[in-house]
Amino acid sequence: MAMTDALHTHHMHLNMGPSHPTMHGTLRVLLTLDGERIVGAEPEIGYLHRCFEKESEDHTYTQVIPYTDRLNYVSPLLNNVGYCMAVEKLLGITVPPRAQYIRVIISELSRIMDHLVCIATNVVDLGALTNYWYFFNVRELMYVWVEALTGARLTNTYTRIGGVARDLPEGFAKGVRGALLEMRKAVKDVMGLLRKNRIFLDRTRDVGVISREDAIAYGFTGPCLRASGEPYDVRKAHPYLCYDELQFDIPIGEVGDSFDRIMVRIEEIDQSERLIHQALDKIPDGPIINPAGRSALPPKHEVYNSIEGLIRHFELIMFGVKPPVGEVYSYTEAANGELGFYLVSNGTGKPYRLKVRPPCFALFQAYPHLIKGSLIADAIAVLGNLNIVAGELDR
Repeated sequence: MAMTDALHTHHMHLNMGPSHPTMHGTLRVLLTLDGERIVGAEPEIGYLHRCFEKESEDHTYTQVIPYTDRLNYVSPLLNNVGYCMAVEKLLGITVPPRAQYIRVIISELSRIMDHLVCIATNVVDLGALTNYWYFFNVRELMYVWVEALTGARLTNTYTRIGGVARDLPEGFAKGVRGALLEMRKAVKDVMGLLRKNRIFLDRTRDVGVISREDAIAYGFTGPCLRASGEPYDVRKAHPYLCYDELQFDIPIGEVGDSFDRIMVRIEEIDQSERLIHQALDKIPDGPIINPAGRSALPPKHEVYNSIEGLIRHFELIMFGVKPPVGEVYSYTEAANGELGFYLVSNGTGKPYRLKVRPPCFALFQAYPHLIKGSLIADAIAVLGNLNIVAGELDR
C-alpha cells in the first residue's frame, strides 16, 4: 500500500455560523474541508427572514416605507428612495427637482457610510482594528446630519411617495461638507495603513477571485461586479433622479479579487463625495413633494380649516394612495448593487404583490465558487468584502 493511501483521511464537515463573529448570527455555511483547505461549501439563508414581501400586501403603500429600512440596514435611505421611485413609476408622477437633489445627497451619503462599514469591518476580520476607528468616527459625523434631517439614525423612513418628508435643516450643507472633509482625512489615514501593508496585501490579493464573465453569470451588480472589470452602474446606464446632470466616474478593478473589491469601494467613496458637493451647489429652491396623484398629505392649514382638506387627510391615512391597475419594475444603484422593486397594483390602496431584487442574494450564491480551494481564513476575508447584509438577503 502506498504511503499516501495509508495517510488518507475523510473530509471533515464544519459549520461556519450562524454563531460566528463573521456570520453576524444570520448566515451559515457548511464547509467541507481537506485539512484547512475548502473543497466544498453550502450556504444557507433564512436566519433573518421577516416576511417583508408578504407583509407588504397587507399594508398601504406608505406603510411599506418603514419595512424598506430593514433591507440593507446599513444604508436604509437608499432603500427608501428605491421603493418610493417604484410607487411613483406606478402612479406616473415626477418628483420635484429639489426633492430629487435631496434624494441624491442622502443616497450618496448612505453609499459612503455603507462602504465605510464594509471596509472597516472587513479589515477588522483580517486583524487590522485601527482602521475601524478611523472610519466609524467619520461615519458618526455623517450620522449627526442624517439624524438632523430624518429624525433617526438608522431606521429613517425619510422619503415619501412624491418627494421627501421634510426639507434640509439649517446648516446642513456646511455640516455635511465638514463631515466629508474629515472623511477625506480618514480615508488618507486608512490607505496609509493598508496600501503597502504586507499582511493586508497577502490576505486580499488573488483571494476570492471571480472573472468578469462569471460575475455576470451569477448576477453580480455593484462594486463586486465593477471590481471584476465590468463598468455597469445603474446611475450611468439608466440615469434616474438628477444623476444625468452631475459628473462622476465609475471605478473598476482588473482582477476581481478581494483587494479590488475593497479598492473599488474606496474609489467610489471619492465619487460619492464629488456627487454630494455638486448636488449641494446646484440644489434648486422649490417644493419637496409632488401632490399630483393625490399621494401627498394636504398642508396642515387645509386640514384644520377646510372639510375637503380634512377628508383628504383622513382618506390618505386610512386607505392610502391608490395607483392604477398595472405592474412596474423600478431599480436603483444601491450600495451593494442593483436594488429592484417589482410592484403589482390591483387598484386598491395596498400592493397586490411586491418582489424585491436585492444585490446580496446574487453575491451570496457565488460565495462557494469564490472560496473553493482556499483556506478557512480566506473564507472570512472574502465574505467581508462581498458585504452580505442579511436584511436584504432574507425578505
